[in-house]
Amino acid sequence: MTQYVFDTRHPIRYRFPTHTNDLIMDRRDGAASEAFFVILEPGEAPPVHVHDDAEQVFFVLEGEATMSVGRDQDETVDLRAGDFVRTPPGTPHAVRCTGPSRFVYLSIDCFTAGPPAAEPTWDSHVRAMCAEHGWDFDAVRLGRIDSDISVGHAAAASAGPTASGGVA
Repeated sequence: MTQYVFDTRHPIRYRFPTHTNDLIMDRRDGAASEAFFVILEPGEAPPVHVHDDAEQVFFVLEGEATMSVGRDQDETVDLRAGDFVRTPPGTPHAVRCTGPSRFVYLSIDCFTAGPPAAEPTWDSHVRAMCAEHGWDFDAVRLGRIDSDISVGHAAAASAGPTASGGVA
C-alpha cells in the first residue's frame, strides 16, 4: 500500500560523529526522493560532500549556519531560520552550525533518475557513508525516537498571536 503521510514526530535517528539525521521518509518509500531533518550542534558540520544523483533542497527551521560551496569551499552563504536552500546535482557543499544553539533543517533529496540502485534504502546509503568514513553503522543508527523538533501546529502556536488576534 502507498504511504502518503509520514510522521515527523517519530523519525529514525542516525547520530554521526559530525551531525545527526532524523529520517522521515526513506528513499524506498518515494519514487524519486527521501526526507530527513538534519541537526547540527554548535560547531558541527558534515564533511564536504556531493550528491551526483540528486538535487538537495532544504528549509531551515532553526539556528544559524554557513554553507560552503565548491571543492575548495571558496563560496560561502550565511543561513538562518526561514531560508530555503537548493544545491544542484554535482555541487560540493557543507553546512557548519555557527550559532550558539543547534541548527536544524528539513532536507529533501530529489533523485534525478530515481533512487540509486546501489543504495536503494537510507540504511544502505548510511552503511556506505560509514564504510567511507570509518564509522560504526550499529553505533550510528539509534532507531526510532520522539522528536523535539517543532513543526506544524506546535511551531505556529509558539509564534504567538497575529495582528488579527489569531495564531500565526
